[in-house]
Amino acid sequence: MAAAAAAFIVSFAVAAQAETTLRIGLAEDPDMLDPSLGRTYVGRIVFSAFCDKLFDIDEKLNIVPQLALSHETSADGKAVTIKLRPGVKFHDGEPLDAEAAKFSIERHMNMQGSFRKSELASVDHVEVVDPLTIKLVLKAPFAPLISQLTDRAGMMVSPKAAKEEGDKFGLHPVCAGPYKFVERVQQDRMVFERFADYWNKNNVFIDRIVFQPIVDATVRLANLKSGGLDLIERVLATDIKDVRADPNLVLSTASELGYYGLTINVSKDKAKGGLSQSEKVRQALDLAIDREALNQVVFNGEFTPGNQWVPPTHPFYQQAFPIRPRDVEKAKALLKEAGVALPVSVDYMVQKGAENEAVAQVVQSMAAEAGFDIKIRVIEFATSFKQAQAGEFQIFQINWSGRIDPDGNSYVFLHTGAPQNDGGYSSAAADKLMEDARAVSDPAQRKALYEKLTRVILNDEPIIYIYHRKLLFAHTKKLEGYKQMPDGLVRVIGLKLK
Repeated sequence: MAAAAAAFIVSFAVAAQAETTLRIGLAEDPDMLDPSLGRTYVGRIVFSAFCDKLFDIDEKLNIVPQLALSHETSADGKAVTIKLRPGVKFHDGEPLDAEAAKFSIERHMNMQGSFRKSELASVDHVEVVDPLTIKLVLKAPFAPLISQLTDRAGMMVSPKAAKEEGDKFGLHPVCAGPYKFVERVQQDRMVFERFADYWNKNNVFIDRIVFQPIVDATVRLANLKSGGLDLIERVLATDIKDVRADPNLVLSTASELGYYGLTINVSKDKAKGGLSQSEKVRQALDLAIDREALNQVVFNGEFTPGNQWVPPTHPFYQQAFPIRPRDVEKAKALLKEAGVALPVSVDYMVQKGAENEAVAQVVQSMAAEAGFDIKIRVIEFATSFKQAQAGEFQIFQINWSGRIDPDGNSYVFLHTGAPQNDGGYSSAAADKLMEDARAVSDPAQRKALYEKLTRVILNDEPIIYIYHRKLLFAHTKKLEGYKQMPDGLVRVIGLKLK
């Protein structure tokens, strides 16, 4: 009897050891888990566990193969031939071949409501060359194309599942990544389990991944400390010392590729108020903000003040346009020149979260000294995007996690009619510069075009860029092999739980 009991305990221990679950705490609940329709940063974190892309990036921001093995651009820059990895299967067992890749790219390009349309706007059509080769035929040369395919535009979905589910695909997504979708309970959890037929299965060591949205950063950290979570994103800058002091935790950091800014509704037909009337009013608001003081007050000086869509460390940052110091008197003078009624009343939409709200309060206080009456409207994360798309705001305070190519931080927000141009900005001069920068592959020529674009945008101020975050992730010491990447995503390949 004792021997039988001992055998049971051993077998139970082995079974318990065999089943490993990685629990990841997110700062928000993502939007639709459909790579064509998704637009949130947290959604990208979840996608990275189950939706492989044609290409990925490494720690040094080099583009590396993932579902594709290689690419070749024609001499005239108007065709890109991509060789696919053989033997790849979607989670429903269907093969990822050239026909499937063509389907996915065309879906991104043509689907109603797709946020990938502008990213792939240069693609005229997709040709199947052979069972494992596709050719993207372009309307014009497009320098950022391969970098676009390192993100959602490069994610492949099962044609069979996508056709069967239609616009409900995001409720039961089927991709070709290391984990497959099990269930989602809104505001509670997203569960994925290891995919047995994954092409790189020998480097997948954890059985299940559970993503849990926990908006309160203090509660996220408490769950990590108590063992309820194994990894969390967006640790508060004020909690860095606390994490470093805990012998069971590891802080993992990287400089983010994107920006944190104030998107301003400049569309005359939607916005009402001074900000949409004149760029001088927007310039005044910019001059009222002391970025370094905000960084010290809210983030203990851990973040990087900024005034452009790329951080100062980025090769495309424009040194000719340094951050202007705070100048309240100049701000007041600009408001007088603009002839707006004082104080300038502003509806300021901000997503729930301690740091988000603290930033808004600091901006509110600084702007008041220059003549602005900012009314902060705290709103739930998913709702904020619906209202932003509908133009129901005057300021939308929002972070963009960033892309390796500067086009990925500018065009989608600033080009006339681009899908994330929530503020309705339109400038023929800016449009032409963005289009020209897409068509040139020489870095020096592109940088010169972006310098001209920076001059236009810093004058028109459709977005006031404030700072660039340091990515702050924390995990238990039981998690091995974790490295934080500058795109803010969680790479699950190679991770082990002790």
